[in-house]
Amino acid sequence: MNFDVGFGQYYEAKSPIHKLDPRTKLLFVIVYIVAIFLARDVYAFIPLTALILFSIIISRVPIRVILKGLKPLIFIILFTAILNVFWTNGTNVIFQKEIIQGHWTLTLYREGLINAGILALRITLLLMATTLFFSYTTTPIALTDGIESALSPLKLIKIPIHEFAMMMTIALRFIPTLTEETSKIMNAQKARGADFSSGGLIKKAKALIPIIIPLFVSAFRRADELATAMECRCYRGGKGRTKMRIMKMRFRDFLWILIIAGLLAGVILINIYGNGYRL
Repeated sequence: MNFDVGFGQYYEAKSPIHKLDPRTKLLFVIVYIVAIFLARDVYAFIPLTALILFSIIISRVPIRVILKGLKPLIFIILFTAILNVFWTNGTNVIFQKEIIQGHWTLTLYREGLINAGILALRITLLLMATTLFFSYTTTPIALTDGIESALSPLKLIKIPIHEFAMMMTIALRFIPTLTEETSKIMNAQKARGADFSSGGLIKKAKALIPIIIPLFVSAFRRADELATAMECRCYRGGKGRTKMRIMKMRFRDFLWILIIAGLLAGVILINIYGNGYRL
């Protein structure tokens, strides 16, 4: 089994999560994200975290694969958390130091640390849910069919749902391809003596030019090859197309819908009656 799986790449396995209808996964992730942002009591994050960990376990996707998918976004998570640490006011002062006399005092509150930790957890859970259900356990074709079916009512107002779903799926699928291409270009430039780590911010930005230009050329070349391949297979959009696999909701799908509905109700109840730290 290949463990070198990146964000946007399907991980083949036989698990209850893989067998779910893509429409169920889409609904699950949407409701889960709503529950994450509705959570105000710190205790509400216990069932949110427990459910996503349980989903990872039964999906048979190794946790190292999930964490590898989060690696490119660690900087964003930490940067957002640090901003909350220093920009959140509170009553319990942990650290205070005058940086500029009479003008600026750096103050660190306990509430800022808690809010930063919860925000980092919130973003991590959101990313883990989307990558697990949309990427690692759902094929691009199934994801396209699920999005198209879920948005099918919009066809009544002449919105090209099939083309929209196809673009989203292609963009998601090409993330690991472009990531791998970037790594190859960087290694090739390093072999020619390029230095991407030393110097100031401006020098590092200029050093990325030999990477960005060939990456754009490669991306346009791949897009042209994909368009040619689709034309050779007589692709003409969604009008009149049939599907090889007909999606059908089963008992396990309704069970997961009940689970996520119960989670949302639980988060709301904890917000109302919980007595933990509140955001």
